[in-house]
Amino acid sequence: MAKRFWSVIQKEFIHIRRDRRTLAIQASLPVILLFIFGYAVELQIDHLPTVVVDYDRTRQSQEFLEAWQNTGFFDLVAYAPSEAAAVEAIDRREARVAVIIPPGFAVAIERGEGAQVLVTIDGSEAIASQSALNAAVAAGQNYSAELLRKTLGRRGISNLLASPLDLRTHVLYNPSMRSINLMVPGMLGLIMQQQIVLLTAFSIVRERERGTMEQLLVTPIRPWELMLGKIIPNVLLTFLNMATVLMLGVYWFKVPFKGDLWLFWALAFLFTFCCLGLGILISTVSTTQAQAQQLSIVVMMPGMILSGFIFPLEAMPTVIRWVGKCLPLTYFLPIVRGIMTKGVGIEYLWRNVIPLAVFAAIVFVVSVLAFKGRLD
Repeated sequence: MAKRFWSVIQKEFIHIRRDRRTLAIQASLPVILLFIFGYAVELQIDHLPTVVVDYDRTRQSQEFLEAWQNTGFFDLVAYAPSEAAAVEAIDRREARVAVIIPPGFAVAIERGEGAQVLVTIDGSEAIASQSALNAAVAAGQNYSAELLRKTLGRRGISNLLASPLDLRTHVLYNPSMRSINLMVPGMLGLIMQQQIVLLTAFSIVRERERGTMEQLLVTPIRPWELMLGKIIPNVLLTFLNMATVLMLGVYWFKVPFKGDLWLFWALAFLFTFCCLGLGILISTVSTTQAQAQQLSIVVMMPGMILSGFIFPLEAMPTVIRWVGKCLPLTYFLPIVRGIMTKGVGIEYLWRNVIPLAVFAAIVFVVSVLAFKGRLD
């Protein structure tokens, strides 16, 4: 048995080694995706290009603009003569934000009448517009508070200068709010799902498409030996890619790994069975590698969008949220983030481990039975 089993593993490794283009893609794609998500995907956006329309042109309006720019969220790139010209700059993507200061701004401030400022934001990109809106509100509140303190100070009301509320914030686990600390754990789950599903489906469908599956079946090898012999090399390649991404995330992007490394690999192995089951199921209903690729995309895209990889599940409608709960990646991502970012153990992760284990058992058993039925 061991000899037959090892022969299939050797055969699969030979296929992988000979298909150097696919091997190069599978080995380099996780690293490329990591650098793209690490450097390009930033949920907290700053230095938004801002165009200014200053109808007032006074010292007070200049002080307001300086305070606005000092927040670090806005870069004043140009002055426009009118509001219409500012909107045109936004349409040309020369700016994302327009600040319009009306006439009489300084007079309203001196009289304490509540000076108005209009902030126009490009809403064509949701994340950027939300960041701009939050930053604009915060900048306005800070400027108003500073202005109020100065006004009260000039009137000699010093006992009111101290705020009655001393509000302090403390962000756990990710104080700097770095998006990469969120992306790297998610990338690990995404890589496992993508590569194991694709490689498993391709390796089985390839034999059927080339007509070599029948040749293997007439040999003394048993169906389960054939299946395991074909998936083990792909699992090893995927774990090697995961280790590469994990090391780059920790040592290059400085993402902390606070938890138990052995617990991480053990639960990753559990998630492997979910991905293997999905890959085998895809292989049983696909007759060509092109069909397998299309079905793999259908399986993986909902996992990327509905699992909480980028967008939080709490922000989704109830029906969509329940669809997301039917995906194994939805349970694996909190496990990875809990181990890496929080450093928690199984006593905090079991609510996600149990449904993941149930999903793995059901999908893997169903896929094996379907694969055996297809061979029969």
